[in-house]
Amino acid sequence: MTEVLRTRAELAATLASLPGDLAVVMTMGALHSGHEALLRAARERAGTVLATIFVNPLQFGPNEDFDRYPRTFEADLAICRAAGVRYVFAPSREELYPDGEPMVRVDPGSLGEELEGASRPGFFTGVLTVVAKLLNLLRPDVAIFGEKDYQQLTLVRRMVRDLELDVEIVGVPTVREPDGLALSSRNRYLSAQERTAALRLSAALRAGADAAGAGRGADAALAAAYRAFGEGTTGAKLDYLVLTAPDLGPAPVTGPARMLVAAWVGSTRLIDNMPVELAPATAPGG
Repeated sequence: MTEVLRTRAELAATLASLPGDLAVVMTMGALHSGHEALLRAARERAGTVLATIFVNPLQFGPNEDFDRYPRTFEADLAICRAAGVRYVFAPSREELYPDGEPMVRVDPGSLGEELEGASRPGFFTGVLTVVAKLLNLLRPDVAIFGEKDYQQLTLVRRMVRDLELDVEIVGVPTVREPDGLALSSRNRYLSAQERTAALRLSAALRAGADAAGAGRGADAALAAAYRAFGEGTTGAKLDYLVLTAPDLGPAPVTGPARMLVAAWVGSTRLIDNMPVELAPATAPGG
């Protein structure tokens, strides 16, 4: 049975009598198989799983899709029930922000102004503020986040470390369609033609990862990814395509790295990323 909690009072009363460990999965609803993977990971980590469903207005810019963002609560609840979620915390905007939009917010620092932050000013301030708020309300032992929103995951981990928040942050690998498209709530906006164009994001990442694994170096890996994306011929308009360290710092010469991409497909903006292993350069004739 899954119980829906709407108010702070209901939440507090529930948490006060909760036995054992608590794992939390924070969502904005419109759940899909990617979220199901997060919920399964949460069940493996704790005796009780709580999912949050809240479309956070703080992370939407003035020209973004807050009103358009899909709200499918009954379907989301069915997914939570099937996944063994014990509680769903689904507060109203007024319940979570009783004094209106918060005056004091979490500053994500310089990393929050790069990549997604450069394209969506203020986005990570809104994300980290609501995550910090929910962590303080829920006090979970573990919080599960998807690697698809890799910059978000990286910043949440940094916030937890820098602010000494007592919670374990666990990342879950991106879930993909059989053709490679990363699952996203925004995929439902794509027409059939646009969905085909959207495959250029994962194609670019795979090409970059292959080149990196062949020992061709960071520059060649990035060049291979750009060629595979084929901007201007695919119906997808590139925003950024970068190769970084796992913590989103400068890319290493060899070893683990991360490749991230964002692009507009029609009026829908999509992001994706992939772990990359930069192999040592292959000697001539080797």
